[in-house]
Amino acid sequence: MNDDLPAQDCCNCLALRQAARHVSQIYASHLAAVGLRGTQYSLLAKIKRHGPLTINALAGLMVMERTALGRGLRPLERDGLIAVVAGSDARTRRLQLTASGEARLAAAIPHWHQAQQAVELALGADQAAEMRALMRRVVASV
Repeated sequence: MNDDLPAQDCCNCLALRQAARHVSQIYASHLAAVGLRGTQYSLLAKIKRHGPLTINALAGLMVMERTALGRGLRPLERDGLIAVVAGSDARTRRLQLTASGEARLAAAIPHWHQAQQAVELALGADQAAEMRALMRRVVASV
C-alpha cells in the first residue's frame, strides 16, 4: 500500500466520472432502441433547441473541447441527422438538424423520458433535482 496516495473515496474527479458513466449507461440502454447514444441525443437536442449554430457555439453549450465535439458530430452527419451549412460569411459553418434528425430526435424523446424516470426512481425526484442543480453550479464555477 502506498501511503502517499490520497484515498480514492475523496477524489471528486473519480466520483463524478463514475457517476457520469453509471447514469450514461442508463440513458444508453433506453436510447439504443432508436439507435442513439446519450451524447448523440444531447447534441441533437441542443441543436434543435438553439437552432443552427456554429461548432464553437455548440462546444460552449456542451462544455466540450471542439475536437471532441467534432468526433461526436461525425456519426450524426454521416447518418444524415445533421447537416453542416454555410454560415453568415464564407468562413463560418453552422450545424442544423435534417428532417431525419428531427424525426430521430422525436422518436428518442419517449425513451429519454424513460431513462429520466429510471434515474429519478433510483435517486428520488428531489435528490435528482438537487444533483442537477449542483452539477449546474459546478459547470458555472469552473
